[in-house]
Amino acid sequence: MSLTSRVFNLFTPTDTSSESAPSTAQSASSDNAIATGLTKVGTDTNIHNGSVDLDEEEPRPPYLHAMLAGGIGGTCGDMLMHSLDTVKTRQQGDPHIPPRYTSMTSSYATIYKQEGLLRGLYGGVTPALFGSFPGTLMFFGVYEFTKRKMLDAGINPNVAYLSGGFFADLAASIVYVPSEVLKTRLQLQGRYNNPYFKSGYNYRSTGDACRTIVRQEGFSALFYGYKATIFRDLPFSALQFAFYEQEQRIAKEWVGSREIGLGLEIFTAVTAGGMAGVLTCPMDVVKTRIQTQQNSDPAPAPSPKASIEREAKSGVRAQTRNISTTAPVASPAPPAAMRLDTSSFFTGLKMIYRTEGLAGWFRGVGPRGVWTSIQSGTMLVMYQYLLKQFEAFENAEDTNPL
Repeated sequence: MSLTSRVFNLFTPTDTSSESAPSTAQSASSDNAIATGLTKVGTDTNIHNGSVDLDEEEPRPPYLHAMLAGGIGGTCGDMLMHSLDTVKTRQQGDPHIPPRYTSMTSSYATIYKQEGLLRGLYGGVTPALFGSFPGTLMFFGVYEFTKRKMLDAGINPNVAYLSGGFFADLAASIVYVPSEVLKTRLQLQGRYNNPYFKSGYNYRSTGDACRTIVRQEGFSALFYGYKATIFRDLPFSALQFAFYEQEQRIAKEWVGSREIGLGLEIFTAVTAGGMAGVLTCPMDVVKTRIQTQQNSDPAPAPSPKASIEREAKSGVRAQTRNISTTAPVASPAPPAAMRLDTSSFFTGLKMIYRTEGLAGWFRGVGPRGVWTSIQSGTMLVMYQYLLKQFEAFENAEDTNPL
């Protein structure tokens, strides 16, 4: 099935029983059999001419189980793929001309060789950890609640999955956007006093980064790029879970059981995350550049002497950074190259397209596609596994009370 047909099928009815019925199903007896089968909601599986109808019979775990399983799975996926996310951030936010980081493998090797593992490839892992668990905990709680309410109201399942991912990410964004700002800047910076890469930032630690940003740019700077993050993550989550639920349904019908096996569990999770990640790459490029640039000040730039005096009084050294919006080629930037000096998502999207073309929108698409595939696979497979473990533990307690 092509990517176009997958997206189109998200909004088509999912009544597989009528599609699989033979041409002889025009008789009254066949119609009665189908109608009777559709009313059997309480059974484990309904089979109509070899296909499994599972839309209305999916198990509904307790909200606490769903939240814990999602939080643990999401955090493990984020931590596992953090180094690749760092490579993607360097490629998308590199201010140098020509860019220092081009291919995914060479960028990975260069960062590791020059800056090491902890402050290089795993720079910004602390704020990522603090934002990941509570964010995914909230996400899965809202997702399950929204999806169930919409399914119970008779809304098309695929629309319910899209809407569930959309509203879940909207709720969780309050938690993870500040951590995303800190994480992205520390990933771009790398090690402290980094001699190999000049990002415009030089924070000693996560705490120092937080204090410096609040002092220089205000508390609202921790939510800088909030709209850009929303424009990236809302469609990503909506597409990811719509693809995942649709592929899960197809796999269960093909196998003829809810237990589709580990291989298909991994395949459905990986492909869902990968497709959603590639489709939303332009939004991710804009988000990265907005969050890693400093708020522009419309006032005239102060003299060097005034800057030195202000820094001496405050004890804080100003963090400045130019954002590259030139095409990734091995030639100097044209004299009139524009800077991405805006907080508007759509303006940034247009500016990147004008100066870099379509390639600018998909800068870092390789590591982003791999990252979202593996991260999504880890999160969703662990989510399903932990739900089964929680259910088994609960059943064991019910059969063996103290």
